[in-house]
Amino acid sequence: MTRRRGLRLGGVILAVYVSACLAVGVYVEEGAVHPVRRQLTAADEAREILRARDEDAALTDVSIAASDGIQLRGWDLEPEHSNGNAVILLHGVSDNRLGMNRYADLFLRHGYDVLMPDARAHGLSEGSLATYGLLESNDIHLWFDWLVANHRPHCVYAFAESMGAAQLLQAIQTAPHFCAVAGECPFSNFREIAYDRVGQHFNTGPWVGRTILWPLVESAFIYSRWKYGLDFEQVSPEDALANTKVPVFLIHGQTDSNIPIRHSRRILARNPSVVLWEVPNAEHSTAVTVEPEEFNRRLLGWFESHHGPGLASLSLPHPTRRDDRTLAKTQPLGKRAIRITRLQGATEIGSS
Repeated sequence: MTRRRGLRLGGVILAVYVSACLAVGVYVEEGAVHPVRRQLTAADEAREILRARDEDAALTDVSIAASDGIQLRGWDLEPEHSNGNAVILLHGVSDNRLGMNRYADLFLRHGYDVLMPDARAHGLSEGSLATYGLLESNDIHLWFDWLVANHRPHCVYAFAESMGAAQLLQAIQTAPHFCAVAGECPFSNFREIAYDRVGQHFNTGPWVGRTILWPLVESAFIYSRWKYGLDFEQVSPEDALANTKVPVFLIHGQTDSNIPIRHSRRILARNPSVVLWEVPNAEHSTAVTVEPEEFNRRLLGWFESHHGPGLASLSLPHPTRRDDRTLAKTQPLGKRAIRITRLQGATEIGSS
């Protein structure tokens, strides 16, 4: 009887454990794909217009249609004296384009055209799901095409933080013509960061997610495939970079407790051509605060040292060709009003 009771009790405990893992896994996954949306207000836009004017730049509001039809929104900033190159800035999870302000100012002062988009399901971009690169990598490709069609830069670069960095690294597969990219504190793959997230609740590190709470992580992955058709096993910056020819510069704080530095080290291990700057005493995405002068020197130097042949040899859509499908119209922001129309394979901006 004692043994039978023990088995029965063990069965009950196991059932409760599995049920709890399933329930928590669903809850965690819902939170991951529906991050808090940091709103972009009219007051925010007004302040950015003034900031752009202080940098002698024109700021315009632009939008493009993603492959699934949602509208992606962002700001296009053009310095008065352009150096002929452009940079895309990508923010982290639950943030919006405002989170990349300090970097926009840096690049504008050095003559770069700057594109600051909101990721899908963030800021003013449409979309209800964040997919951590599954869909965003193609969104970045579309923004790349937009920059090329409208600015005709010699080179397009990109810098991103955290989630944005992971999305950017995956986008290199679909937009391989970046002259160079840089990312701060990316995760190496979605499963590894899931282990970290579970461990952070218990201050244990990733091992608890790999072992005791593995069913919780697995249930979250299964749920996302069943409910939303999203296979997060495919979210892997380290796989995307394994054979890339695009020069990649990674920055990671050695004391990062959000996305531990082992993630960037894993990426480096897969592709030794990647350059990794490990910043002592820097937490998550704080290198620019801990080492501001060195950060600016290394980031600008990375782009300036990788200009190559640029985009001149590519077959690109001509910026004056347009059809009659208007995507959007924007009101005057900064120095001019703009009109956005769809091109064959890209979009175009024209003064009005």
